[in-house]
Amino acid sequence: MGESEEVEGGYYTSSLQHILAELERIDLLVRLQVWRARQVQSVDGEFQGLYISEQEVDDLLSGPAGLPRWAAAPTPLALAEVQAVLERIAADNAECKAESVRRGVSLRLDELARLFRLTSFDVDVLLICLAPELDLRYERLYAYLQDDVTKKRPSVDLVLNLLSPSFEAKLAARERFLPTASLLRHHLLHLFDDPSHQQPPLLGKYLKMDERIVEYLLDSDEIDVRLLPYVHTIVPRTRLEDQLLPDGFKRRLALLTRENQRGVLYFQGPYGVGKQTTAGALCRELGVGLLVVDGEQLLGTEGVAFETIARLASREALLQNAALYWDGFDGLLADEKRAWRDVLIQILEQRQELTFLSGDVTWEPADALQALPFVRVEFSPPAYAERVGLWKLALAGDGVDLDVGVLANKFRFSGGQIQDTAATARNLAHWRDPENGHVTMADLYAACRLQSNRKLATLAQKITPHYAWDDIVLPLDPMEQLREICNYVKYRALVYEEWGFDRKLSLSKGLNALFAGPSGTGKTMAAEIIAGELGLDLYKIDLSGVVSKYIGETEKNLASIFAEAETSNAILFFDEADALFGKRSEVRDAHDRYANIEIGYLLQKMEEYEGVVILATNLRKNMDGAFVRRMHFTVEFPFPNAKDRRRIWEKIWPEDTPRSPHLDLDFMARRIKVAGGNIRNIALAAAFLAADDAATDDGSVGVDMRHLIRATRREYQKMGKVVIEDEFGEYADYVRHRA
Repeated sequence: MGESEEVEGGYYTSSLQHILAELERIDLLVRLQVWRARQVQSVDGEFQGLYISEQEVDDLLSGPAGLPRWAAAPTPLALAEVQAVLERIAADNAECKAESVRRGVSLRLDELARLFRLTSFDVDVLLICLAPELDLRYERLYAYLQDDVTKKRPSVDLVLNLLSPSFEAKLAARERFLPTASLLRHHLLHLFDDPSHQQPPLLGKYLKMDERIVEYLLDSDEIDVRLLPYVHTIVPRTRLEDQLLPDGFKRRLALLTRENQRGVLYFQGPYGVGKQTTAGALCRELGVGLLVVDGEQLLGTEGVAFETIARLASREALLQNAALYWDGFDGLLADEKRAWRDVLIQILEQRQELTFLSGDVTWEPADALQALPFVRVEFSPPAYAERVGLWKLALAGDGVDLDVGVLANKFRFSGGQIQDTAATARNLAHWRDPENGHVTMADLYAACRLQSNRKLATLAQKITPHYAWDDIVLPLDPMEQLREICNYVKYRALVYEEWGFDRKLSLSKGLNALFAGPSGTGKTMAAEIIAGELGLDLYKIDLSGVVSKYIGETEKNLASIFAEAETSNAILFFDEADALFGKRSEVRDAHDRYANIEIGYLLQKMEEYEGVVILATNLRKNMDGAFVRRMHFTVEFPFPNAKDRRRIWEKIWPEDTPRSPHLDLDFMARRIKVAGGNIRNIALAAAFLAADDAATDDGSVGVDMRHLIRATRREYQKMGKVVIEDEFGEYADYVRHRA
């Protein structure tokens, strides 16, 4: 730096000013190396242009970055003076750095050295590699020193020659370019080969500074572009005391992170329970940011270099002054991901900063992370009272007539799910009424169902409820039982949590109901009515897709169904359940043994499930006794008598269906002894027959007895029931003839 450009006030006003001052030493070392090269090189005019001329080198040396003090000298410095000049520059820089730090000026080069524990030699290597990024004349100088115009990046040999005062020092410094050394392990520099020189020795390899490190030294805080698909940063704004978590839980977390800022915390819990928000709040207390890695996205990307991304993410956390948060860590717990898991654990063991891991399942590092403090922190789903508070926060300002207690009771959502649901409800309200779209309970119910886990739809058939209480015809006692089932769900939070039954029961906190009765007596309709009354999704389990002849597959399918249903807040409806929940048999062969294991597994899953499970069977006597004992409700759906059939015939018709005033529904109820499902089929078939007659313009006024008798005949045929003309009495002619 020229005398006229001395640092004003004796300190650096910017990080770049410091870097340029440090480059003075590199300029001097390059000048010294040029002098040495000239002692062994000669000019050959025949090859002019294939090399860099002496005059060009003099011109390049005449204007180094920052115009160092020694550059103003009319003749090259004597070799004896070089070391003294280097020491003087280093002393001046040290004084300026100290004053800059005192004044609060951030010096990125020194910060980089601190973060990655770099030696002074490492820093000089970085400066040599940084120089061409700031001034392209260094490419020409490096090419001259390497006696090849195509070699514009410094080789390991050139760097060692520039920085090593002796051959012994050069040999000792080689270790700084090993893969385990800081420069390469943290991807600060990259080694690459000359394409014309296959498998060169270490000295023959070339060095290039990583682009993200260049940008960092030039005061950029943009995330490495290679990480953008998988990483984002969070500036924590939520305070720990504002988290809806137990006070003792928050105190322990705060104390834990203050005392162990180098450890690993494994946050275990389902989506939305506050793992990431809590990590952010802890980082706010520590005065650092949070760098979040989307582990699921990373694992789901084909051809990704996992180790590279993991190391770059760890490096980026340091550059951003942030703790590392690895979301979806449990995706690495599968056996086929063991190699990647071991790589990540190795990276974590090398870190000196706080790291958060996040996952759904329990994990303890049995033989890993021995050198680091490790704590598994389990986040439980919010209880009823906490859900009420979360709903109030999420819906603050959206209306005073919203019954959040009902939502908190019916939908066992986490805090994150509640926030997502509230946002969805606002969108639905805005679409419904763009001008004054106030959120209603209908919007919230719709949003809750949308928020529920859609993966269950791939394992079961979703049924949209269409029936109400007026549509079903049952005796008084079964109707009362169905309403009691709804009340069981409505008041579950009151009884279990506020009245304390939750502390008395370890399992069976859900609701299991058995609907038993002949086909067509209203079991599926009743399940739809309950789902509609409670505002919950209803999923009918397709047993053909569940039961497998392969050992263990049935259990795996059932585990998937119950796991997804738990997050979907759905009602599971097993129709014809005796095929799956039948009686356990005496073990005579391996098939019997595994069939009994499946039944035992089902018993376990039903006891663990906290939602609603409805089993429907046509033959109650075929059901295993252990299942029946575990039912909270057993509802009998009897075959309808003539009085009930008459009510069904009256209710089956939509208001818009044209009907003859001469329909003899009393005759149909008295003579046609079928269940409600068959009555529905007959009515629908009769409507199509009437529509056909209306299309032929025969003067038909809608559904009449002709259509009902013909439709009944077809239903009998489908049922395999013999058609006896006398059964149809005065309408027997309609059985024999079309009209």
